[in-house]
Amino acid sequence: MSGLLNDINVLDRSSIFAALTEGCTAPVNYTINGHEYTMGYYLADKIYPNWSTSVKTILRPLGAKRKYFLSKQDFARLDVERAFGVLQSCFAIVCGPVRY
Repeated sequence: MSGLLNDINVLDRSSIFAALTEGCTAPVNYTINGHEYTMGYYLADKIYPNWSTSVKTILRPLGAKRKYFLSKQDFARLDVERAFGVLQSCFAIVCGPVRY
């Protein structure tokens, strides 16, 4: 549980996420299925705030499309967690709280 609380503490101190709460995002442009997007999205667990830029896990996926999305989202989240685990093993600074 302390890992989850550290994640929230990092969000509270992050200038990137502070800007998100004000509706300011880094400029991005991409097209999916003919629809153009101008805002990035972040994979998030249920503990994170409900922001328009966070994509959370579907708790009860109904239908093939939602189940497929959930499986791909889970794979992406696990990849990020593994990569962060490697960073933690290589760089001690990412293991604990930031000291100013």
